[in-house]
Amino acid sequence: MALAWQDATVAEQTRAFGPLALIAPLLQRLGIADIIDGHLPPDPQLAFSHGRVLSLLLAARLCQPTALVNISTWAETTGADLLWDIPADSLNDDRLGRALDALFSRRHSVLATVAAEALRLAEVSPQCLHFDTTHLIFHGAYEASQPRPDNTPWPPRSSADIPPAHITHGYAADEKLIHVGITAAVDHLGALPILGQCLDGNHNNHTAIRQQSEWLLDQGLLAPGALLVSDRGTFSVEHVARLHRHGCHVLCSAPWADYQALYDAQAGRLRWQRASFLSLEQQRRRETGSSLPLEHYDLAVARHTLTDRETGQAIPCRVIFVYSSADAVICRQTREQDTQRLRAGLEEIAASVARGHPRTTQASIARRVAELFGRRAAARFFRWEMLPLTAAEQAALPEPGRGCRRPAYRFTFEFDAQAAEAAAAYDGLSVLVTTAPREQSADALFTQYKGQNYVELSHHQWKTPLAVRPVFLKSPRRVEALVGLMQMALTAYQLLERFYRRSVPEGAAPEEQRRTAESLLRAFRGYGLIERRTRLGRTVRATQLTERQRQILRQLGFPAPARLLAQVLPSLPRGGLP
Repeated sequence: MALAWQDATVAEQTRAFGPLALIAPLLQRLGIADIIDGHLPPDPQLAFSHGRVLSLLLAARLCQPTALVNISTWAETTGADLLWDIPADSLNDDRLGRALDALFSRRHSVLATVAAEALRLAEVSPQCLHFDTTHLIFHGAYEASQPRPDNTPWPPRSSADIPPAHITHGYAADEKLIHVGITAAVDHLGALPILGQCLDGNHNNHTAIRQQSEWLLDQGLLAPGALLVSDRGTFSVEHVARLHRHGCHVLCSAPWADYQALYDAQAGRLRWQRASFLSLEQQRRRETGSSLPLEHYDLAVARHTLTDRETGQAIPCRVIFVYSSADAVICRQTREQDTQRLRAGLEEIAASVARGHPRTTQASIARRVAELFGRRAAARFFRWEMLPLTAAEQAALPEPGRGCRRPAYRFTFEFDAQAAEAAAAYDGLSVLVTTAPREQSADALFTQYKGQNYVELSHHQWKTPLAVRPVFLKSPRRVEALVGLMQMALTAYQLLERFYRRSVPEGAAPEEQRRTAESLLRAFRGYGLIERRTRLGRTVRATQLTERQRQILRQLGFPAPARLLAQVLPSLPRGGLP
């Protein structure tokens, strides 16, 4: 770090305080350090508590994702060492690693306490919660990572009894990953992620929703009468029944194949109604008279009954059929494009077989067709076969080209146009299953379900501005502890956004009402501190705030950087900055 020496007795340097002007008071309000220290046994041999060290590490991830080995340099560069009153050379990777080890042993109770405090500060009721999963990809060797035993206790009574999630191959054979399931409260201000857990990389969403709902129930965050919203990958009758036994309700997207027969049986009696939900873009198009397509959703409801396989109890529910005009267009276009690609590919295969390439066998052609079909839905409309040629048919063929031989088979295929036309009747259709009381209309429930978009957006924020990847750790215990810390960072990040949006007066410009945490932090990017050292001691001066920075701090109710520093540096002049 460069020091600007003015004379033999005075040294002055600039600290790139930047986003810490918002992050430090945010973490103080959330009480991260105190919460962590409240769950970790004190160690009199430590000069600085784990909570203090980990809250600084969390601030570093919010400001600038940094490897543990570089945290001390970051702290000295930004002035975090001053604010947390921890010498930069005490923030070595060994000290940070031991703090993560300690967090691992209490991670579930810490996360649950942070969740409860976040709900209190946000003034949000957990009556409607959303669940979604994402994955974190790892590169390198993780030989120490092992699958969690089948008898792992759940819900967690002690984090020490829960091994770290297994970093292993998932759906992509060439990537190692773990799954992370996150529960969020969603309203008009966006998503507030409150509780998350790590799962083995080869576990599916059924495991994730089961463990998460049991943990939420155990913590009292999912109380009788509450609604849990989740996507298609989590749906199962067991999931619906599990929550029904606890008096909780489900709103879940379900696989279309599971309910197509019900739709066919009810199609003539369904009453379709236009949904009130419109995306922000669709609202804008209508308000401005845009010439772009005006998309919409239609809803129809059918009563249905599921059976709890464990108790045999009947579970009354509603099946909400959803028609999306936008999805219908996409389905038609995708089917037409895939049909053209598949037809062209099959014609190429037929020509290859007809040329008599020496490596053409039934097995090799089957592999080529399987690769061509892949996961394209239009593949089910094609039928193909390899027909053996008789000796007479082979003799009637023209002489093979150089390097080829007379083919022994003829490749044929056909396209079932009627099946494709029948499939078009389902374009744009999807299905939701809910056990919510009938007082909650299908229209209101559909609007609640579309709040899943906010949860998916928080996944994007977690991986982009917060950059949960890459993780510069090899110990699976420390990896999971750091992921848990990053879940707290995501909660804090969304709280910052929520605090600001809540303070925006009614009637303010739309861009102010939708101001993001990323833009708030960016507004302080160039803000700095001036540290001056003399023979008589040290003083730190906060530089002048811009009017925009002052306005953000006022709306959030956060103290100015000068007052933050005055709490830990008595030599800093008090007052001056509002």
